[in-house]
Amino acid sequence: MKFRCERDDLVEALGTAGRAVANRGGALPVLSGVRMELTGSRLQLTGSDLDLTIAVSAEVGGETDGVAVVPAKIASDVVRSLDAGSVEVLVEGDEAQISSGRFSSSIRLLPADEFPRLAPPAERAVTLDAADLATALSQVVPAASNDDARPILTGVLMAAEGSGLRLVATDSYRLAVRDLEGSAVLDEGQSVLVPSRALRELVRALGEGEVTLRLGEREATFEVDTMRLTTRLIEGEFPNYRGLIPSTYPNRMVVSREALGDAVRRVRLMAREATPVRLTMSDDGVELDAVTQDIGQASEAVDARFEGSELTVGFNPDYLLDGIEVTPGDEVALETTDANKPAVLRAIGREDFLYLLMPVRI
Repeated sequence: MKFRCERDDLVEALGTAGRAVANRGGALPVLSGVRMELTGSRLQLTGSDLDLTIAVSAEVGGETDGVAVVPAKIASDVVRSLDAGSVEVLVEGDEAQISSGRFSSSIRLLPADEFPRLAPPAERAVTLDAADLATALSQVVPAASNDDARPILTGVLMAAEGSGLRLVATDSYRLAVRDLEGSAVLDEGQSVLVPSRALRELVRALGEGEVTLRLGEREATFEVDTMRLTTRLIEGEFPNYRGLIPSTYPNRMVVSREALGDAVRRVRLMAREATPVRLTMSDDGVELDAVTQDIGQASEAVDARFEGSELTVGFNPDYLLDGIEVTPGDEVALETTDANKPAVLRAIGREDFLYLLMPVRI
């Protein structure tokens, strides 16, 4: 195999495919590499840990077709270290020679015949607006758990909802729900659980245009421009999130999203060692405060419109700020039942997103 290409193009392709490379102990050694396949002027690079696979294509000056698996990290480091310009890659025997200008390096290859053969993606395909999906995922994915001990909660539920698609994620401390109207990806009553790790990688690739989604029985494939991302679906039953969302709230505060977010950022500086930020809501607005012994205290008042009985509720400041940042609009509504029941953040005038947050006892 032999080809030439621009350094920046090869750096980007190796980096994209390399994000799926296995880096955990016990994985097949060949999965620490990126598979390169050259056909004419088309170079395809693939990285996989069997749960997540990312393949990306690039146009190169191809001379000799072939297949090779290069160690992902060292190959990426070598190419990234080069000056901008043309790079030549030549595979002979069990080595890949990388050269540019006066620099030359050889890297020992991994056995290409041991790289797993991946099943082709499902034929049935639907297209989604890439920008809309990116926005929806950025609102929901942060609420998924990072704890692999509870794999169900590390996924994002994609479910048919009316004539559209609903995205749901929870780590048992907060819950995010976003509806995409008119995105009929699934059949009525159908749902799948997609690993949040894969969706984080997908968000990095989404821009303008469209993304194609192919759903198989056990995997989902997303195609964006020259990248194809395939992930295994999570098996199991997602929690009954609907039962967590109260139908009515006796207390409702409407406040500037920017003002509330800025106040939380300042006050949480004193919320150390799992100290909550307390919100005291009344007809006068909302008072935020945090007190950590041996460190100090902070408080700030924010103008707000409040309907209900005066109430003080404590929240994890990071989770509260996450919700404020992903709720759209200039104003947000915080709806509460009492100090021990879940609270809900909503955008004013929009019903397609909500962020539910469990309070912290104070």
